[in-house]
Amino acid sequence: MSAAVRTVAVPRFRRRPDWRAWAERLRTLWRRSLRFRTIVVTVALTALTILVTCVAMALVIQNELFSARKDQVLLEAQRATVSAQATLDAAVDSTDPAAAQTLMNGIATRLSQQSSSDLIALYRIGPPSSLAPQPFISSAFDASILTDALRAQVQANPDTQWWQSVPLEIDGGRTVPGILVGHQLRFPSEDGSDSYELYMAYDLASASQTLAFVQVLLWVVGLVLVVLIGAIAWVVLRSVTTPIADAAETSAKLAAGDLGVRLPVRGEDELATLNRSFNAMADSIESQIKELADLSLVQQRFVSDVSHELRTPLTTIRLASDMLNDQRAEFDPVTGRAAELLHAQVQRFEVLLTDLLEISRYDAGSVQLELEATSLAHLAEDVIASMEQLAEQRGSDVRLVAPGGYSPVDMDARRIRRIARNLLGNAIEHGEGRPIVVSVDSDRDAVALGVRDFGMGMRAEDVERVFDRFWRADPSRVRTIGGTGLGLSIALGDARLHRGTLAVWSEPGRGSNFVLTLPRDGRAVEGSPLPLVPEDEQGGGPREALGLTQPISLSRDAMRRTP
Repeated sequence: MSAAVRTVAVPRFRRRPDWRAWAERLRTLWRRSLRFRTIVVTVALTALTILVTCVAMALVIQNELFSARKDQVLLEAQRATVSAQATLDAAVDSTDPAAAQTLMNGIATRLSQQSSSDLIALYRIGPPSSLAPQPFISSAFDASILTDALRAQVQANPDTQWWQSVPLEIDGGRTVPGILVGHQLRFPSEDGSDSYELYMAYDLASASQTLAFVQVLLWVVGLVLVVLIGAIAWVVLRSVTTPIADAAETSAKLAAGDLGVRLPVRGEDELATLNRSFNAMADSIESQIKELADLSLVQQRFVSDVSHELRTPLTTIRLASDMLNDQRAEFDPVTGRAAELLHAQVQRFEVLLTDLLEISRYDAGSVQLELEATSLAHLAEDVIASMEQLAEQRGSDVRLVAPGGYSPVDMDARRIRRIARNLLGNAIEHGEGRPIVVSVDSDRDAVALGVRDFGMGMRAEDVERVFDRFWRADPSRVRTIGGTGLGLSIALGDARLHRGTLAVWSEPGRGSNFVLTLPRDGRAVEGSPLPLVPEDEQGGGPREALGLTQPISLSRDAMRRTP
């Protein structure tokens, strides 16, 4: 049997825009772009100003249009009412109801002819009468727009004109604003007491249309002004910020070491003066850096040449001092002591000369690594064993804590051993006879070695300079186990040569912790298997956990058994 194949359409979903990413971009642009920030502020303030201005103008125009139309309506209604009253006063009193009604209809027609309103209503004041004309209400007049308050005022004040704003419905059921004007008309009668309420309604549709046109025009003009001011601000700012951006970019290149960059000078304005001053400063910096580079090169060559030249006489002096030191027992005590001191200082001088040669190789860029697979944990064991006698003399107990770091890693064993000896020697010298913990650990990317002492520690400003050449935290303190002042500087250079790191943590009275981190694959490391801040400074309190209150064995077996 053949299997049927069914194709199912899988709907494709469009990825929604990440508004948070856009907001973060805008915040970044706001922080980093002076042009963007200035344009936004300028446009925002301009828009606010135009908004306030347009609203104020719209309100003023609205009030003016309403006042003008109201005055026109009231005047027109007054003229029509006066004319109608004059016609009524000239009419002959008649008791014929038909004649009176004909007069009423004529008055209504006259009112509509003399005014622009066809919304007219006449209501008799007083009780109904068969002889008086019937009320007249035009077909388009809506009696619901009359209010009791307006009718009361019209009835109580026969010689006063009253008006009220009302909504009016025009063709199509659309509601527009309007004005309702009220008067009294006196019809001829035997007793002269027939009075009628006259109401005429005028719509303000034309005024509303004019107001709407003016408002739309105001908003369009305001929007155009905002756009134009934004464009003008952008053009003006571009002419100012572009040279500033060029100066910032050029200064960054200059700071990065490109000493040949300069700013173009155009015109004679303030920006041109700034560019000329910047170029003059760059010329001065380039000249001084070249002088310093030449002087540094001369100094490097001098140190290298002198170091090489001193090796031959130093070898002869060292052989002579060794011979004298071997025979110091045959000399008198003073001469024997002098031979011993001479031998010690010649050895120190030889170490100093070796360090100077190493520094000169770093300065010349001629240092090369001799990589071989080495276990950092075993290397640390060897260094501790070689310095066991010195640690005992200083009263320090050294313990190796190595949960990892046994797998071989490509490194220059001679240089890493030199780093470990230097760190451990400094810990012994400055540890004040307190315990010292050497830690080795590893992870997938790196191996690390840490040396922790509980001695005097260093201040923050001393930590920043601890890797400087020939620098000491306390210049008055005399080194008791030798040293040239170049050890940590060379150690840092060896670590960087391996693309690793050498970091230090220290606080006065709490000791120091040096952490050397080496990559497994030759790539620069980003973290370390060992924390820079010791666990006991993080609240862990590992002194008792490590047994630091008890004497510590330095035998290889004991070190290997440490978890």
